[in-house]
Amino acid sequence: MSNMPVAVVTGSNKGIGLAIVRALCKQFPGDVYLTSRDPGRGQAAVAQLQQEGLQPLFHQLDIDDLQSIRALRDFLKEKYGGINVLVNNAGIAFKVHDTTPFAVQAEVTLKTNFFGTRNVCTELLPLMKPYGRVVNVSSMVSSSALGGCSQELQQKFRSDAITEEELAQLMSKFVEDTKKGTHEREGWPNTAYGVSKIGVTVLSRIHARLLKEQRAGDHILLNACCPGWVRTDMAGPKATKSPDEGAETPVYLALLPPDAAAPHGQFVSNKTVRAW
Repeated sequence: MSNMPVAVVTGSNKGIGLAIVRALCKQFPGDVYLTSRDPGRGQAAVAQLQQEGLQPLFHQLDIDDLQSIRALRDFLKEKYGGINVLVNNAGIAFKVHDTTPFAVQAEVTLKTNFFGTRNVCTELLPLMKPYGRVVNVSSMVSSSALGGCSQELQQKFRSDAITEEELAQLMSKFVEDTKKGTHEREGWPNTAYGVSKIGVTVLSRIHARLLKEQRAGDHILLNACCPGWVRTDMAGPKATKSPDEGAETPVYLALLPPDAAAPHGQFVSNKTVRAW
């Protein structure tokens, strides 16, 4: 079992994830794992960073596949005895003009962005070592989508008492409501990506609260963040930030010093805590 610190970035063969791995390779004092669903694309991304003089390692991870998540968990447990930094970056978004039926978009988007991220947390959070850092990449869209929810839903999503189970039920309800064509009547906004990122931000608040209650002495900090509008396959070429600029806030949160007590359980954009 290694005493070497280890950082893992999900969905990191391109875009913001790749930029986060690049920055961590330069700044994190330990092993950095680039992960992707497709081993070929992952290895190609590792080779790209190696040409830049960096030394990332690769592990396959498909956050839609529980077996894949558990294989990574077992590997980290055996080789490192735990994990020091986890950046949940993997996510998907349909293009604005995509003609896929909204109910299908909702189901597919929530499956990865919320339920996949939740499964990674379920399996890997128990492995977090003292002074560990967890960063869930959310989006400012979660704030605007929250504003588009009914008052009743806003109240639930802002509650300091909402449980993970209640949140998961609400996320499932959104998908069911889109299938029935009643989601707007039920108080939901018309954005599957936005709702999925509400889920990620609220999940972060819940997990931070549980860490405070159950592992206060371990000084683990967990936050959600918005990388900004970044030029990636997802956001397109008109976005204002480069991937390396988009990586700045996630990397800042991943490398919070051991004596930091905050931020924790917050939604952070441009290294600044935002109101939820």
